[in-house]
Amino acid sequence: MKKVLGMGNALVDIMTQLDHDDYLLQFELPKGSMILVDAAKSRSVYDGTRHLNQTIRSGGSAANTIHGIARMGLETGFVGKIGNDEMGKVFHDDLSASNISPHLFHSSTESGRAMALISPDTERTFATYLGAAVELWAEDLHDDLFSGYDILHIEGYLVQNHALLQRAVELAKKNGLQVSLDTASYNVVAENKDFLAYIIREFVDIVFANEDEARNLTDQEPSEALDKLADMCEIAVVKIGKEGSLVSGQRSAVSGQRYEIGVIPVNSIDTTGAGDLYASGFLYGMVKGYDLEKCGRIGAVLAGKVIEVIGPKIDDEGWREVKSLIGRI
Repeated sequence: MKKVLGMGNALVDIMTQLDHDDYLLQFELPKGSMILVDAAKSRSVYDGTRHLNQTIRSGGSAANTIHGIARMGLETGFVGKIGNDEMGKVFHDDLSASNISPHLFHSSTESGRAMALISPDTERTFATYLGAAVELWAEDLHDDLFSGYDILHIEGYLVQNHALLQRAVELAKKNGLQVSLDTASYNVVAENKDFLAYIIREFVDIVFANEDEARNLTDQEPSEALDKLADMCEIAVVKIGKEGSLVSGQRSAVSGQRYEIGVIPVNSIDTTGAGDLYASGFLYGMVKGYDLEKCGRIGAVLAGKVIEVIGPKIDDEGWREVKSLIGRI
């Protein structure tokens, strides 16, 4: 059975359910915003809300995807950087408990963490401290990290470190891995458009993008963007929110295949992690040898179930429903 390795920002997600929005005023966080903060501000928000209902788990886009793949029963690993602190231990231990092999480097900088403050009306406000997560350097990577794996899944946030992303994909290809890339954020795509296009053309086998990311990368609307992305790599996926996703393979064995994938009926309460878990389902399908349509439909199931819970992790009941639904695809 093929093994999947993830690489990305090692962040601890601290999901906090607020009983009122006065906390947002207290910490000067605009409701619904995603703000990068320093270590002191992050500690202040954490200390000021830790008496509330909190869920603390490993997070970050690629880590969320790898968690989903591991819960589907595949062998996985994750590469990232953490601090020598309590949050770093939380991240490491959560990977291990989830049967994910931790390939973690350490820094004297505090571990990265994302404070997700959930208002009573379910709107989310993020105060994110990147910390040690963004200190993963090209020089940290070596051949042994990739040994025994078949697919490398990378989150697009790493594209901001050109040297790191270049070395990661070069080592992956040198060691015979397929490369999967989630473009992650439209503003990151816009700021690194030419370099990202080069990486996709030269190294990437599977690319995931939402419609805003695809538009920024190709200057096209979703349908045309899909075609353009599929000309750049083996398999392209453009996610279009409530409308589902578009999947295409223009090269090699999947040449000319194109599918429109719908969504499953759900009671959405928090969209965090929908794209990450879609990638989990799709890559699981690829490992199992399913056709592109079935891969997309499995991705839609996982994306649907994760938005029925708070945070980017499907609960145990959700996973039972996932496996039942997949069995009927």
